Amino acid sequence: MTRSTQSGFILAAFLLVICPLFAQEPSAPVGSEPQAAPGYTPKFKGDPARSDSEAAALAYMRVVVRADKQFNKQYGHYALNLNELVHSGSFTKRMVNTERGDYTATYKGKKDSYTLTMTPKAPDSQHRYFYADDDGKIRADESKAAGPDSPILK
Repeated sequence: MTRSTQSGFILAAFLLVICPLFAQEPSAPVGSEPQAAPGYTPKFKGDPARSDSEAAALAYMRVVVRADKQFNKQYGHYALNLNELVHSGSFTKRMVNTERGDYTATYKGKKDSYTLTMTPKAPDSQHRYFYADDDGKIRADESKAAGPDSPILK
């Protein structure tokens, strides 16, 4: 083998090793918001969910928030428990069950307020913690139980 042929083989081997390193997708910038799980299809424009599990949990929360708003308008106070919300808005008897797939719902009602939390059974970037109360805004937290000071979900 001539010197130029050896150099050509070395250069080719070098390129085969180095080129794939530059072809990889760049990692997300530090501090950027985690994105939806691969394969998750948003359910509507502006869907803040990152997975089907989050979408189901958020849909449940929206139904409870609307039902409690209607309940308060009709009876002059919020529901004390989920059973009272049955047939208010689109809240059904089946929705009283607090085991909601990958989440567990917790509802605490008083006559002048309520809180609703959704706690993931296995928290990760596609299973955040959620919170809502009588202000009707859903809040989320990445690493701990969401509460009234957590960021509002966009």
